[in-house]
Amino acid sequence: MKSSPEHFQKWVRTFHPAPGATVRLVCLPHAGGSASFFFPLARAFGADVEVMAVQYPGRQDRRHEPAIDSVGAYADEIFAVLRHLDDRPLALFGHSMGAVLGYEVALRLARAGLPAPARLFVSGRRAPSRHRDESVHRSPDAQIVAELRRLGGPHQGMLADPEVLALVLPAIRSDYRAIEQYRHDPAERLDCPVTVLVGDDDPRVTVDEARAWAQHTTGPAELKVFPGGHFYLVERAAAVIDLLARRLSTVQARTRG
Repeated sequence: MKSSPEHFQKWVRTFHPAPGATVRLVCLPHAGGSASFFFPLARAFGADVEVMAVQYPGRQDRRHEPAIDSVGAYADEIFAVLRHLDDRPLALFGHSMGAVLGYEVALRLARAGLPAPARLFVSGRRAPSRHRDESVHRSPDAQIVAELRRLGGPHQGMLADPEVLALVLPAIRSDYRAIEQYRHDPAERLDCPVTVLVGDDDPRVTVDEARAWAQHTTGPAELKVFPGGHFYLVERAAAVIDLLARRLSTVQARTRG
């Protein structure tokens, strides 16, 4: 699958281009999320790290496109877009559903014989091997809204606006269908470093479920637990950015060396 410049621009947002950066960080949003969720992260890194964020179809400026309801289809599209970013080391950061997408994109890089990510950051998501039977995507709209309220985070303002809800709920439902129907292949493992981030009060993932990500790579794995719930990274943004910067600085040091 090839990716034209137009296709790349459709899928990727670069809020603060950093052509002189020695490492690139590609961010993958949560279910129902959009690239703009990572705007503060891009601003925080400035010229040191080029931060890119994936924009899924069915939301914001892609709201007129049909949403995707399969992790495999998502990962195929994102892989096709990212596989040619080979001019500098690539790291992936995914939150919630985005963590699984980052994992699947990394697997696709390995299958294609391409360099592994310099590091995979997985946030707010249990390991693929820690499956839970969930069916939020089959619920009435009101129950999906209740789930979003329970998780907190950036959705809260739009939940009170019926017109906005009508626009975003189809994409949210499709994302939930994608992640809830996802099943990993136990025969596949990564070989890159993995950093796992989780909130200590996340209703969607326990610390033990997050720790199990270590079983999905032959490379080094570490677990960082932050105070907070599913969207701990909003409240703990400074600490999360500091962690990312420290881990990416080792990649930058190897590049300069």
